[in-house]
Amino acid sequence: MQLYDMTISELSVLIKERKISAQELTRAYLQRIDEVEEQVGAFITRTDELAIQQAGEFDHNPVNKPLAGIPYGLKDNICTRGVRTTCASKMLGDFVPAYNARVAACLQDQQGILLGKLNLDEFAMGCSTETSAFKPTSNPWDLQRLAGGSSGGSAAAVAAGEVAYSLGTDTGGSIRQPAAYCGLVGLKPTYGLVSRFGAIANTSSLDQVGVITRDVWDCALVLNAIAGYDPQDGTSVKIDVPDYTADLSGDIKGLRIAYPREYFQNNTDTAIVEQVKRALHEYEQLGAIVEEVSLPYSEYALPAYYIISRAEASTNLARYDGVQFGLRDVKADNVADLYADSRAAGFGAEVKLRILLGSYVLSADYYETYYLKAMKARRLIHDDFTRVFENHDIIITPTTPTTAFQRDEFRSDLLNLYRNDILTVPVNMAGLPGMSVPCGFIDGLPAGMQLIGKPFKEKMLLNAALAFEQAHDYYKARPNLGGDR
Repeated sequence: MQLYDMTISELSVLIKERKISAQELTRAYLQRIDEVEEQVGAFITRTDELAIQQAGEFDHNPVNKPLAGIPYGLKDNICTRGVRTTCASKMLGDFVPAYNARVAACLQDQQGILLGKLNLDEFAMGCSTETSAFKPTSNPWDLQRLAGGSSGGSAAAVAAGEVAYSLGTDTGGSIRQPAAYCGLVGLKPTYGLVSRFGAIANTSSLDQVGVITRDVWDCALVLNAIAGYDPQDGTSVKIDVPDYTADLSGDIKGLRIAYPREYFQNNTDTAIVEQVKRALHEYEQLGAIVEEVSLPYSEYALPAYYIISRAEASTNLARYDGVQFGLRDVKADNVADLYADSRAAGFGAEVKLRILLGSYVLSADYYETYYLKAMKARRLIHDDFTRVFENHDIIITPTTPTTAFQRDEFRSDLLNLYRNDILTVPVNMAGLPGMSVPCGFIDGLPAGMQLIGKPFKEKMLLNAALAFEQAHDYYKARPNLGGDR
């Protein structure tokens, strides 16, 4: 097995036993990036020199921390001091933050090795990475297909062996969807569990920083490092954060699992439905109690989400005016032209569309017609989940309606592209934790199963995911890039 095929846990053992140095490990990953990055397109900015420096500092003065010496990548909307952070947009093409996001600081404190910033849809607006101002990201399992989005680069980099793990952000499925397409574990924590400080906002009431790893145990290790209260984030919740690896056994006897009938319809591919239903049967064999339920208001989740997300996006992106923030059009003759020309040049088509729609639904004439109704629907969706969780511990659904889709498949059909989020969006609308785990393959492409939990019950989700993982070897599969495996 190659070093870049190993999990965090396996690599950590090698480092602690001094069978390999952090510098040797880092150079192995950098060589891997050199070999496959042109095909995959996961990185926007590489930090090779910084990585070698960080690895050397660790080797000189090693610390006993779970992520110490392990190479990772960050989605390029997470601020990193001294390292360009672009949001995959021309608007921030030259932006170098003067501070670290809280999660970046947490991984730095772990003495992890940052290999670079990873591709995404522009300002995290999309589910394919095709809206990136730089390039789309290919799926390592089939380079003619996409890795999903918006955290497509974060998922593809892990699947291709370019990093051991990554962080992404999830507004409506942006971690779970690419994780499913790339055969990985992807966790969106409860809203407020992980600090959003320094994560450049898309939709503030929905955005959450999360984790993409090869297996469940690694996911728990990374969550341990980044979870917790942050006074710099007004949405951060002050709770006692457990050790997510403690007592993580996979024992689920008596666990009450619900599966909502609506999520097994919605034009979800029958092959994916069969995979997830097979998994539900296996959970029963492992001692869980599985019951069908209904989440009737889920049908309103996608339209409500697109109203709310566009409204908040238009507000958040108003700051990029070419004056204090963002690309400046130096040819403008007056302030009005400066605003207009800078925003026209800096934002891509999808971002402009969302700003216009968001401004429309927030306008005085349409606020009650659209935005207020969407917020009421959001409450109904939340109450739906609350009702089910009165008698059940977790909810299981497919993660995506299909496996990874082709490049340009939805170029002229945005509505069908948006429907790829239909199974993940409700989780964000309710502020709940959700994770995707591999549940098999369909025509050689990974399929994902979504586990949804009660607020701040990530540990229960991780344990349920581990139970399924232990019964299969899906997580051990690796894509074959150029016959490298």
